[in-house]
Amino acid sequence: MATPTPDDVASELRQRTDTQLKRGLASRHMQMIAIGGAIGTGLFLASGATVANAGPGGALVAYAAIGLMVLLLMQSLGEMSAHQPVAGSFQTFATKFISPSFGFAMGWNYWFNWAVTVAADLVASGLVMAYWFPQVPSWIWAVVFLVIVVGLNALSARVYGEAEFWLAAVKVVIVVVFVISGVFMIAGVMGTNSPGLSNWTTGDAPFHNGFVGIIAVFMIAGFSFQGTELVGVAAGESENPRRDVPRSIRTVFWRIMFFYIGAIAIIGTLLPYTDPSLLSAADDTANNVAQSPFTLVFARMGIGAAAAVMNAVILTSILSAGNSGLYAASRMLHSMALKGQAPALFARVTKGGVPGYAMALTTVMAACGFLTQLVFEDAYTWLVNIVGISGIIMWLGIAVSHIRFRRAYLLQGNRLEDLPYRSPFFPAGPIIAFVMCLVVMAGQNYEAVLHGQVWEVASSYIGLPLFALVWWGFHVARKDRMVSLEEMDVAGVDIEPVSR
Repeated sequence: MATPTPDDVASELRQRTDTQLKRGLASRHMQMIAIGGAIGTGLFLASGATVANAGPGGALVAYAAIGLMVLLLMQSLGEMSAHQPVAGSFQTFATKFISPSFGFAMGWNYWFNWAVTVAADLVASGLVMAYWFPQVPSWIWAVVFLVIVVGLNALSARVYGEAEFWLAAVKVVIVVVFVISGVFMIAGVMGTNSPGLSNWTTGDAPFHNGFVGIIAVFMIAGFSFQGTELVGVAAGESENPRRDVPRSIRTVFWRIMFFYIGAIAIIGTLLPYTDPSLLSAADDTANNVAQSPFTLVFARMGIGAAAAVMNAVILTSILSAGNSGLYAASRMLHSMALKGQAPALFARVTKGGVPGYAMALTTVMAACGFLTQLVFEDAYTWLVNIVGISGIIMWLGIAVSHIRFRRAYLLQGNRLEDLPYRSPFFPAGPIIAFVMCLVVMAGQNYEAVLHGQVWEVASSYIGLPLFALVWWGFHVARKDRMVSLEEMDVAGVDIEPVSR
């Protein structure tokens, strides 16, 4: 009897009912998942540092540029995800449209990315709770946090989506209130002593440090927007992906841009870039929450409990990130198992349609990452740096996959009019996004490169050789090749909408 190949195992798994996810995510869930993934502590804490480094004008230019890049990437992802709405999303596309070895590396890269991100959220939860309970050990809060996140994910995709909807809603409300209130403060309607637009001319504002300052914020902004791709991962469990994925892509981006651009404009107008509090807020989640630009602005409005309110919002943000991280990582592992790129065990789902074994492995990995931080702080820094660059690798993969998909789609005689959603700026869109991603990646720690700090450079870019090693190793083991345009599977996946 012949030994079954990984492809044979993958084919068998796809035919089994105990490996099928359930489509329980409504349109509102899809939109909030994308919004929640992009809005987090990067906005609430680190946004002040961007104004301090580049001035109000420089910060706005950098975020607008990165926003354009993300828009182009999400249009690329939306075209492929609406046509083939699968849980693996860009990992599946990388496998089909580039090569199995590249898809293998993309999948494990993304799984590790979110697993370590959950670990980082465990650390952050302890820091935030220390604001109210400084005597309680941080590991206790990490355990509580992990239990909550696992519980929300273990029931069903719809429970996860519902939890993420309300957690993200809290963040959306606070940002909207912040922007509207900030406008009233600038106009002199709220608070006292409105600075008007004077902070835009303080020192060398609006472009502090010139082009160098913009580039520095460019890197920060590049990582702030990571998480928007979750809409592609969630497409595999959307009730009506052909309708909801394009809708989410069209609407979510502009909302996210409003939140980021609006918030930074308010911060840069009400607080001078020379304010030392803008830099200190990004250093430590718990001890410096009082220095968050959001806290400072709310305090000027006369809200005495501003620090406590923002700490609660930040805690909500961390819970949202951990919730989405566990979801994304487990779905990616499930998708790889269906393709024979991970052990078949991880393809199995519970009666609720949850990939339980995949979620369990992700939980264990997150717990190990947390323990690593407790024992070896430097080792954890390396893990976080790997995560930082893995998101850019994922974006690069989306751009290349889209270019090859569109070329093969037309070459095989298909019509663009038949696509449920069509990226409006192809081919310029993915090409521009690809180049901008390379710039962000190259500049991840440009200061260390300029100053010859070898250890810091190695720490910042360790994710690149690791990704290349996984890619090359699978290529050698499977002896695969790049998928030709003529052989590429570009057929659409028809999904019957779930009616309620």
